[in-house]
Amino acid sequence: MERVWIIASVLGVAAATVLLLTDYYNAAFVAGALGAVAWFLNYRARLRATIPRDEEEETDGQDDDDDEDEDDMDAEGASGDDD
Repeated sequence: MERVWIIASVLGVAAATVLLLTDYYNAAFVAGALGAVAWFLNYRARLRATIPRDEEEETDGQDDDDDEDEDDMDAEGASGDDD
């Protein structure tokens, strides 16, 4: 899917260049804007591909930390600091 957005981006910029040279300024702006949007969608697709892997690693580490916090609370509560 990433390759599709890159191709659309290049086509948008190329169309904007041709339209700009032929004095169709409004159409050149629209084509350039669509090319820029396609590039941002490509960037978003790449980020979304890497984020799920990072979240899985973080949740594995968080589960271990939560268990340790509960163990610390149990140890503090069992110390018998009733004055």
